Amino acid sequence: MLKFYHAPFTRALGVFWLLEELGVDYQRVAIDIRGGGAPEDYREVQPNKKVPAIEHDGTVITERAAITLYLAEIFTDAGLAPAVGDPARAAYLTWTVYNDAVFDPVLCARAHGLDYVSNDYPFGLYEDMFANLERHLSVNDFAAGDRFTAADTQLGTSIMVTMDTMKILPERPAFKAYVERLRQRPAYQRVSKLDYELAMALPSLET
Repeated sequence: MLKFYHAPFTRALGVFWLLEELGVDYQRVAIDIRGGGAPEDYREVQPNKKVPAIEHDGTVITERAAITLYLAEIFTDAGLAPAVGDPARAAYLTWTVYNDAVFDPVLCARAHGLDYVSNDYPFGLYEDMFANLERHLSVNDFAAGDRFTAADTQLGTSIMVTMDTMKILPERPAFKAYVERLRQRPAYQRVSKLDYELAMALPSLET
């Protein structure tokens, strides 16, 4: 049994997409993180009451990078994790973790106007992250090179949200081309539509 703890319009979207790419059976467990916040007993699954989280055969995994690596290597038939020894594996691991460890906190700091120098925080500077991302996607179609992997479900959704919705990440041709490639994937289209419908059904997001 695979349980997926999810709330729409959150960072859980990338894992939602990954599950659809893997083509596995899973149970979606709705966690209402808005309003009064997630229920206190959800801390037994996710100590900070955040989404996403998964539970697979009684084992709980939290944090997007960990969930992504776990799922892609448990459900290997989809071929979304380069194998040990594959030259693409280094970039796959790097960008899966970079998304959580650098990209996301740097843009959160940017959005809140945090003024700091590189050595103040382990995630470093916005300018360095931006240059690295643009350089990589200017010469690679996907996070791990020339083929789609599980890393793209995380990096891709992060870019989509921060560039297209939040308008924190500036548009660049390399970013727009990357996002367009990802949006052609049927699994992404299914999940994007469903996530939107679930969000619109929430009283806190009704217009």
